[in-house]
Amino acid sequence: MQVLKLGLPKGSLEKATIELFEKAGWLIKPAARNYFPKIDDPELDCSICRPQEMSRYIEGGMLDAGITGKDWTEENESEAVIVADLIYSKVSNKPTRWVIAVAGDSEIRSIEDLQGKRVATELVNVTRRFFASRNIAVDIEFSWGATEAKVVSGLADAIVEVTETESTIRAHGLRIIHELMESNTQLIANKDAWNDPWKRQKIENISLLLQGALRADRIVGLKMNVENTNLDQLVSILPSLNAPTIAPLYQSTWFSVETVVSEDIVRDLIPRLIARGAEGIIEYPLNKVI
Repeated sequence: MQVLKLGLPKGSLEKATIELFEKAGWLIKPAARNYFPKIDDPELDCSICRPQEMSRYIEGGMLDAGITGKDWTEENESEAVIVADLIYSKVSNKPTRWVIAVAGDSEIRSIEDLQGKRVATELVNVTRRFFASRNIAVDIEFSWGATEAKVVSGLADAIVEVTETESTIRAHGLRIIHELMESNTQLIANKDAWNDPWKRQKIENISLLLQGALRADRIVGLKMNVENTNLDQLVSILPSLNAPTIAPLYQSTWFSVETVVSEDIVRDLIPRLIARGAEGIIEYPLNKVI
């Protein structure tokens, strides 16, 4: 039996990734201090490693495919195959941002003001290319962590750091002066694995189901019954991905109506549906929309 070696990201994305795989149909059981979680698919062999190192292991053939961040594929100038963008994070299904921040009381107002200054970041290569492309000479220092504190303690004049909500940056009294790049999670593959028909099909299947699980985020199904005389006015206010499914009930003048809608509108939509004759309304969650 063939097996695909799959890398899962360690750290802040680990829990969100395991939950996404569960919605997509795979049950992953991590164990404490174990970098090889069990998965209920004999065709997959999972390893957990840092997103910063994922592309190196994939390009080197230790892994066939894996999930990392666009920021780290660009940082490492990865030549791995980018199979799909999977926009999710530990907080929300939105891209993260790498920003340039300075102390709140700093006189630095723009990136040009950083000429000759010290910048601390974990994203060294991307940061270096960014400033070089703008002919701004800065001293870039690698940060092993707690990057926000570098400015507060005077070890750097500015930082380049990733953020979702800006809460940590604000908590340290920092001010964002520029957005460097947006990043999102990516499914990437080793070139040899991608050229292997069986492995490519397996990777594409994983991609299809993961993307379907992401599309289903905050989308629900609605099912209801309505009498023929009220059908048109009910359908006229009913949103759907394409068109609602309508089927006659057995030996009746009533119809069953089913659709998929955003979870955000359900609380306002249901009273309107009832006012137009809907009965027996059922709301149900979705795992995947493909």
